[in-house]
Amino acid sequence: MNEYGTLHKKDGRHALRFDRVFPYTAEEVFHVITDADKFVKWYPFATGEMDLKVGGKIQFDDGEGSKYEAVITELENPHTFSFREVDDLIEINLTEEDNGVGMVFIHTFDDATYAHYIATGWHRCLDVLGQIIQGNAIEWPDNAEELRASYGETFGKE
Repeated sequence: MNEYGTLHKKDGRHALRFDRVFPYTAEEVFHVITDADKFVKWYPFATGEMDLKVGGKIQFDDGEGSKYEAVITELENPHTFSFREVDDLIEINLTEEDNGVGMVFIHTFDDATYAHYIATGWHRCLDVLGQIIQGNAIEWPDNAEELRASYGETFGKE
């Protein structure tokens, strides 16, 4: 899947939105997204420590000395998983569709200067999430430079 993300304004902030469709049920996709052991394989810096409840914490470690946590703000099985990671908000919503389940992934943040870098990262992470959902071996393609150039052209580099 190579669906490109789009950049929007949301409540005075910036929001990157990615839409994906998977030929599975919402329950199957929700389980993969919220399973701590699978989460660490596609979500940057996740440690695998996740208290899966509203108000629960998700632990992160960038491997360079910065440890931080996110707080789960919404959790509605099998449709909504949202959390605040430092000042950013991550929202994942699933809806049943005729051909499976639609996933909307939105990352809301303040500084659009790096939007093309952020979009590149999420594009790659969500491609890997798709591989995990489909039960495929994880392969991180060497496409970051190409994606960064494409997103930079679309969003503009500030």
